[in-house]
Amino acid sequence: MKRLINVILALCVIGLIYICYGSIMAPINFGKVKTLRENEIKARLIDIRKAEVEFAKRNKGKYTASFDTLIDFVKTAKLPFVRKEGVLTDDQLDAGMTEAKAVKLGLIVRDTTWIAVKDTIFAKGFDADSLCYVPFGNGTKFELQTNDSEKTKSGAPIHLFEARTPFNVYLDGVNKQELINLNDTQKKLNKYQGLKVGDIQNPNNNAGNWE
Repeated sequence: MKRLINVILALCVIGLIYICYGSIMAPINFGKVKTLRENEIKARLIDIRKAEVEFAKRNKGKYTASFDTLIDFVKTAKLPFVRKEGVLTDDQLDAGMTEAKAVKLGLIVRDTTWIAVKDTIFAKGFDADSLCYVPFGNGTKFELQTNDSEKTKSGAPIHLFEARTPFNVYLDGVNKQELINLNDTQKKLNKYQGLKVGDIQNPNNNAGNWE
C-alpha cells in the first residue's frame, strides 16, 4: 500500500513538473513562432509599401486600394533611368551653354532608358503575384485601404494608404490562449492587433507599426 502511495505521489510530482514546464515554455515557443512569421510578413509589407510609393509617384500622389492594380503596375510599369556622362564647366555656363545644347553638340551625354519596376525596386526573381498574400495566412490577402479626404491646413490634399493583417490571420492554430493574451494586451494599449504599414487616419510617412 505504501509503495502504491509513493508511486502515485511520484506521478503527481511528474505531472506538476510537466504542467510548470508547459506554462513556462508556452509563451517562449509562441514568441519564437511569432517572430519567425512576422519577419516574413514585415518583408512583404515593406514590398507593398515600395510598390505603393512608386505607384503614387506616377499617379499624382495617389495610392491604390486595389491589389490587382498594384500588381499590374509592378509587372508592366517602367521607370526612367538617366545615364549622365560629363558636366558643364563654369566657363560654359557663363557663356550661356545649356545641357540641351551640350547634348546636341556631343559635349555631354544624357541618355534615358526605361527599366521595369520589378527589376528596379525588387530583388531578382521577385514574384509580383505574391504581393497581396499574407505569409502563413493560408491564402488570406492583406487588407489594403486608401484615404484621399485628408487635407493640410492650406487645403492641399493628403493621400494616405494602409496595408495590414491581424494576429488572428497568421498566428491562428499556434497557441489559442497566447493569441488571446496578445490581442488583449494590444487592445489595452490601444494599438492595432497585428502588423501594418501606413495609416489612413494619421499621416506617418507610411511607417510600419513595428518601426
